[in-house]
Amino acid sequence: MTFDDFRDADFSDIGSATAAVRYVLLLVALILVLLAGYFLFISAKSDELTQARLRELTLMTDFETKQAKSANLEAYQGQMEEMQSLLQTMFRQLPGRTEMDKLLVDVSQTALASGIEVQLFEPLPEAFQGFYAERPINIRMIGNYHQFGQFVSGVASLPRVVILTMHDISLRRATVARDSPGDTGDRLILEGAVKTYRYVDEDEAAQQAAGQGP
Repeated sequence: MTFDDFRDADFSDIGSATAAVRYVLLLVALILVLLAGYFLFISAKSDELTQARLRELTLMTDFETKQAKSANLEAYQGQMEEMQSLLQTMFRQLPGRTEMDKLLVDVSQTALASGIEVQLFEPLPEAFQGFYAERPINIRMIGNYHQFGQFVSGVASLPRVVILTMHDISLRRATVARDSPGDTGDRLILEGAVKTYRYVDEDEAAQQAAGQGP
């Protein structure tokens, strides 16, 4: 087969071309079909295979992580039980139900003993939170920085552990008359709500869970 065979071939009537020309054209057509098939099907499948391998790698990593956690599950459970026991021990140091009223009186008296003017000390109903209960208290107190410092120190010295957390508290300078006797001009108003907490024993927790109340 020579170049003249292609030049003399009538491509409008391939059947009249020489056998060599027809075989070459058939080979070219086959190559084009294979290339089209590759780009249309094989290349797309190759991308899918790559994505599948990435998913497999992710799943293997996730499996190894969960397997490691599963292998250490017993140790984690032991640590969790130890932490729960420690937390229970800490909460048992809080006042109990019978001690709460006396403790509120002690807190109020500590403020008065520190020289603070207590204009409002209003305990509100308790809210139960599992194994502890929180007691909101609306307060309005007037004193200076030194007196408030003494109050905090006095509360910390009470026989039972007292936790006071502040909510919506404002602290502002008190407005007083210029001729107020003995006033140093550094008095502050502490106003808002605090919460104190007590321990809820198992029997009381069971009553609350059953909806029976204390």
